[in-house]
Amino acid sequence: MKLKTKLTYGIGILFAMIVALGLLSVKYISNLSADTRNILADNYKSLDYAKKMLYALENIQADTTNRQIFIENLERQQRNITEIDEEDATVKLARHFEKYKQDLNPVNLQHLRQDLHDIMSLNMASIHRKSEVAARTADRAMMWVYLVDISCILVALILLVVFPRRLVRPIQELTDGIMEIANRNYDKRLHFSSTEEFGKVALSFNNMAEKLTEYRRSTLADLLTAKKYVEAVVNSIHEPIIGLDKHRKVLFVNDEALSVLNLTRENILGKQADEVALKNDLLRRLVRELVQPNEKREPLKIYADNKESYFQANYLEMRVAHTGESEQQYVGDVILLKNITEFKELDSAKTVFISIISHELKTPISAILMSLKLLEDKRVGALNEEQQALSQSIRENSDRLLSITGELLKMTQVETGKLQLSPKITKPIELINYAINATRMLAERFGCNIEVDYPEEKMPKLFIDSEKIAWVVTNLLSNAIHYSKENSRIIVGAKKREGWLDIYVQDFGKGIDPRYHRSIFERYFRVPGTKVQGSGLGLAISKDFMEAHGGCIRVESEVGKGSRFIISFPIR
Repeated sequence: MKLKTKLTYGIGILFAMIVALGLLSVKYISNLSADTRNILADNYKSLDYAKKMLYALENIQADTTNRQIFIENLERQQRNITEIDEEDATVKLARHFEKYKQDLNPVNLQHLRQDLHDIMSLNMASIHRKSEVAARTADRAMMWVYLVDISCILVALILLVVFPRRLVRPIQELTDGIMEIANRNYDKRLHFSSTEEFGKVALSFNNMAEKLTEYRRSTLADLLTAKKYVEAVVNSIHEPIIGLDKHRKVLFVNDEALSVLNLTRENILGKQADEVALKNDLLRRLVRELVQPNEKREPLKIYADNKESYFQANYLEMRVAHTGESEQQYVGDVILLKNITEFKELDSAKTVFISIISHELKTPISAILMSLKLLEDKRVGALNEEQQALSQSIRENSDRLLSITGELLKMTQVETGKLQLSPKITKPIELINYAINATRMLAERFGCNIEVDYPEEKMPKLFIDSEKIAWVVTNLLSNAIHYSKENSRIIVGAKKREGWLDIYVQDFGKGIDPRYHRSIFERYFRVPGTKVQGSGLGLAISKDFMEAHGGCIRVESEVGKGSRFIISFPIR
């Protein structure tokens, strides 16, 4: 049991006994008061009435008013009967008084006096009996008060004697233990109960003694050997690696990192990374991303070994459980630079390849469309129904190929950083009208009814590349048509909110599962179960176009309730 709990119980018992003593005193005082009130309220009144009737009886012949006094006190006595035989005596008194009124002879007078003396004797005996009850009550009160008082004194003595010893003993043991440690006796241990407050102190003391014992058993040579081993392991890693403690002091750095940072070991090891970063741009960026993590970490472009290299920075927290402790504590960070030059070159080659293929595909697709147009010319000859169906199929697939190659070309522009914007002042309604006109034929083929929700209030103009943003709105509207049922509604609109202007396209199709709301803006991603054909690039390119304008694109959708795609522009 904890010392605090024991002290609480002891003081609580003492407090309860003091309260019991007070309640007991109040109870017996109340009982004594009630006994005294009974004597005064009941028996004393009867004696007073009897005394007044006796006096009136002695002077009843001399003064006729005494008869009325006798009658009044008799009536009061009849209402104040409190003893067992008092009622019979009062009845006898009333009967003898009636006889005396009829015949004022000495015999009847003597009977009245005797009746009054009987009433007085009954009440005097009752007073004596109640006084004895009050005396016994007082004796019991004294006895219980003495017992509770003695118990309180005993509990107080126990608290006074026992608790100081309980408190001083662990302190004395702790003092002795500290003296033993000071004398280099690191095998000293404290053994307090874990339920006591000093249990935590003993645990901390024993952990300290364990660490001191461990330190004493180790040798400087062992420490140096371990240090050399760790340095060898770090230097054997072919990726640049930097170790920092929790105060961002450089603990270790391998040769690859020194080469990339263009520093010597003496210039960085054991120094604050923040101070070294003041004169080193690469280290400054690494420390900045460590302190302020950014979700979109771009690869680092570094000129090392006479060539351009790309590195991806990874930041790893170091946590260690110290000796005698189970919980791991933060002790620093490791910065690991992964060389991704090879992957970057492959990605660049892929982008160039896609760009070349897209350009090369546009020429034969255009030739196919031109030949198809000549073939459909009625001057050459009319086509039968089967030929017209084949012609329509060729046109649809050619248009699809042309759309995909266009999207691939736009994607390569974004990836290579060659995306150029030609901004001009544009009204939002112009973008909406362009998209509606561009998809009119598609909407008619699918039987979709496009509604425009444009506010009557004056909308702010946008300074944007209208061609690219019109392509975004058209792409969203085309998707809405493809994913809507026949004869369904599609709403295209714009609205202004605080600091932003939104253009949205809303359909009432099957909707998109919330799990895929972020993934649909990634390249080549297709929602599982989607039957509509597409390249998976449209939304990714739309996102790149919007971010290039400082805006954003998002989706609001629930399964079975349709989707709303929103592009937002900051109002400047």
